[in-house]
Order: sequence, then C-alpha cells, then structure tokens
Amino acid sequence: MIVSISAAKANFSKLVNMAYHGEKITITKNDLPLVDLVVHKPEGKRTLGLLEGKIDIPDNFTDEDADIEEMFYGQSL
Repeated sequence: MIVSISAAKANFSKLVNMAYHGEKITITKNDLPLVDLVVHKPEGKRTLGLLEGKIDIPDNFTDEDADIEEMFYGQSL
C-alpha cells in the first residue's frame, strides 16, 4: 500500500495495525517514497564477550596518572 505523508498522519493508528498484520506500507511525499512502515522484527539478544581474547587490557589500566590528575585537579599537594 502506498500513502502520502498527510494521509499517514491522519490514519497512523490504522496503518500501524495494518503493518502489524503483515501489510507493507510505503509513505510518500510529493509522490517520492520516503519510508516503509513494516512490522518490527527483533534482532536478538546481544552476545557479550565478542572481543574476548582479541584485545589486551593492561594490568595498570585503572592506576592513577599524576599528569592527568594535575590536569583535572591542579597542582597536587
């Protein structure tokens, strides 16, 4: 189904319901297609640990650095 953007504004709930039930709706402006309104498809859960073994974080990663401390807080006592 192809609808103008003004018609889509006026009938948004109806169009969303139609998309939910499988209808593909193309919204146009000046007869040029802008977007397709389709049902949402979940992408799945994120997989944690994708970079495990591929990067190396040094043991001193969380150690304080005197130069950086001075930049943020000024001359240390």
